[in-house]
Amino acid sequence: MDVGVDVGTTVTKAVAFDESGRQVAETSRPTRLTRPGPGRFEHETDEIVASVNEVVGQLALDSVDLLAITAQGDGLWLVDAEGLPVRPAISWLDARSSAILERWTADGVAEQVFRRSGNRMFPGASGPLLAAVLAEEPDVLRRAATAAYCKDVVMQRLTGVRATDVSDGSAPFLDPRTNTYDAEALDACGLTDWQHLLAPVAPDGPVGELRDASLGLPLGTRVSSGPYDLPAAALGAGVSEVGDALLTVGTTLACQVITRELPVDGEPAGLFLGTWTPGVWLRAMPAMVGTAALDRVLALLGVGVAQLPTLLAESPAGANGVTVLPYLSEAGERAPFVDTGARGTIDGISLSTTQADLVRATCEGIAYAARHCLEAAGWTGKVTVCGGGANSREWTQILADVLNSPLHTTEASQVAARGAVIGARLAANVATGPEWIAETRQIDPDPSRAAFYDEGYAHYLRRSEAARPRWADPAPTVRSSGA
Repeated sequence: MDVGVDVGTTVTKAVAFDESGRQVAETSRPTRLTRPGPGRFEHETDEIVASVNEVVGQLALDSVDLLAITAQGDGLWLVDAEGLPVRPAISWLDARSSAILERWTADGVAEQVFRRSGNRMFPGASGPLLAAVLAEEPDVLRRAATAAYCKDVVMQRLTGVRATDVSDGSAPFLDPRTNTYDAEALDACGLTDWQHLLAPVAPDGPVGELRDASLGLPLGTRVSSGPYDLPAAALGAGVSEVGDALLTVGTTLACQVITRELPVDGEPAGLFLGTWTPGVWLRAMPAMVGTAALDRVLALLGVGVAQLPTLLAESPAGANGVTVLPYLSEAGERAPFVDTGARGTIDGISLSTTQADLVRATCEGIAYAARHCLEAAGWTGKVTVCGGGANSREWTQILADVLNSPLHTTEASQVAARGAVIGARLAANVATGPEWIAETRQIDPDPSRAAFYDEGYAHYLRRSEAARPRWADPAPTVRSSGA
């Protein structure tokens, strides 16, 4: 039996697979995302590690050959030499470094880093967050031994191994051509003196032996870390051909396309994520808000996710003229453009506007954002879709119509955990046949709606571009000092 663990932003999951890749058990538990101030989002590192222990223990398995860990990417998990936190972990959702990133953008630093690493930084990336902590809490950095990522903290606590893999290491200081940290990128950000905090990069992911008995697994069990959740999901969904894409409709609207090219001379946008296959990268455009935007609109309307099918059926394509730009993150947007001031808008409301119109317009806006990201990432082939949003047939149909492409939706519930196990088996030279890839079903676009949405997408692009000057001149607000 192999176990995959996926530590998400708000939920930790553990999944058991048999030798043929069949999912035989699954457990999960919610985790806390705290908000210590406006635009600030943090985790208690010890709580996250404890959640892994809990979900693995709940599987109650007699025998486990392999434990594979994946998790949310980006953010800043500062720990000491033993993997213990020196401060709460800072989430990828965090916006505290926005002013620093705006300065780096204006000074050309952000572009210089992109040219070196292929990664366009955003407020929740480790580089700007390191600079923010250095400015606000320099003593914390002096006490830290590693500026880690989520999965790597869990790995260190379980095995004592201090390392990361090329997917997490990619953002933002890894040179994708050499898989080594780029000194010029670090120097541009004023972080040369802190390079020692970056963990060593293991090309096939960190591997170790379990030394923590609290999981209920035998000591010495093989443990593997990585890739992080975006590339792990691509691996689990079988996205492997150049030009093929994985669209994850989760908290993040994550769009990834397989590539063998590194065009870092174009417009700085998105991420080039290293994979465990030399010469292959994922061109990622992970928009900040996916299902989180819909959840927020549903909450404002006082309705639940269970009502989504009915609401989408009650409003026609185009939502009776209501349109939504779904940029709701307090950190702004990071793909396919970076703008820390990006904010959402709802237009076209009248006295006749219904709850259904607002919900459908939100789903359509997120679908337009997905098309924008996929096209910017170089999508030319098959599209596989996963994530919580893919559970809605009605919303998935909107996505197929907006993309004007068949969508292959995964039947497996935990694709990232599956991908982590596949990666770990490959690294250990354990046979992994096609039966391990998550099965999919196909949803075809409706030709008439696809033609309508082509016009809607063009309108979305014009509105998004027109909104950018307004984001640079936001309305005055009274800032609260509380959480």
